[in-house]
Amino acid sequence: MSAALTLNDVRKNFGPTSIIRGLNLEVESGERHAIIGPNGAGKSTMFHLISGRIGVTSGSIALKGEEITGLAPYEINRRGLSRSFQVTNIFPKLSVFENIRCGVLWSLGYKYSIWRFVDRLRDANQRADEVLELIGLAARRDTPAGILTYAEQRALEIGITIAGGADVIMLDEPTAGMSNTETEQAVELIRKVSEGRTLMMVEHDMSVVFGLADRISVLVYGEIIATGAPAEIRANKAVREAYLGEEAH
Repeated sequence: MSAALTLNDVRKNFGPTSIIRGLNLEVESGERHAIIGPNGAGKSTMFHLISGRIGVTSGSIALKGEEITGLAPYEINRRGLSRSFQVTNIFPKLSVFENIRCGVLWSLGYKYSIWRFVDRLRDANQRADEVLELIGLAARRDTPAGILTYAEQRALEIGITIAGGADVIMLDEPTAGMSNTETEQAVELIRKVSEGRTLMMVEHDMSVVFGLADRISVLVYGEIIATGAPAEIRANKAVREAYLGEEAH
């Protein structure tokens, strides 16, 4: 199986402070790969580095075998990688449908234009409706996104993440702040939208991690200390000591 993402000796310093310390990681195409670790381990920083939001201090990052180190976020996105954020990132005054359509347009070849009426773009509108069905928000199509429930907004953000057709998706704590019922619904949604895609996910809820991931990497103080199948990670003494504790049992 080929690698969808490859990180080679990636380092990130903020001034004299080293946050990411020689990160080496391969995420295989088509797998669901979870990143876990204690607060302050560098998980979100790693996501920012991969998606181009911040630049690496040294090292290299490849997406499907092509170097993306130093590219702008929009350039990385157009190469097939899309991500969500810890804090919900939607357009609250636009409708649910319009939010999804914004994510669709560029992938269908529609670039910036003041002459084109977006409501007449049949393929974009059809694709947006298909995504709404997939994420279970078709009934909320014309609702302003800002008045959705928290769980619905998180589902919408996942919809925006996949709307442009990215085949590598990164979700940053997608179930944070949800009730047990909402978490179960979110897990089923993530399972559904990640079919046929590569998923990389940061998540603190161990039931979500062990229920979804094909492989898990453990990040501690900016370094990967273990990578393996869920059973291997459960059995790893160093992982239990560093992070999982009693949850591993």
